[in-house]
Amino acid sequence: MKVDLGIWSKLTQAVIALVAIAILLLIGMTYLPLIRQNENYRREIDRLDVEIQKQAEIAKDLKSEIDALRNDPKTVERLAREKLGYARPDETVVHFETNTAAH
Repeated sequence: MKVDLGIWSKLTQAVIALVAIAILLLIGMTYLPLIRQNENYRREIDRLDVEIQKQAEIAKDLKSEIDALRNDPKTVERLAREKLGYARPDETVVHFETNTAAH
């Protein structure tokens, strides 16, 4: 047997629905900062992954330079000429200066 309580049954259903919505909103508001923080962490991880790749490429280039300096005498000679201005006894070294002052 079903008893019709009239408006009270409808109000009870409305209150239950509103309480359920309020609980869902409370859960959403509780986890929203965590979701945003997680997104920030993900962006930071992506940025750091790119930085790791750049540094790995730099390390690879430096390793190849070190290997060339250790094993290739022509590389050592080229660097001595470029960086230190060294020359063989029968050569003349000419230095060019660049004007860095603004006109």
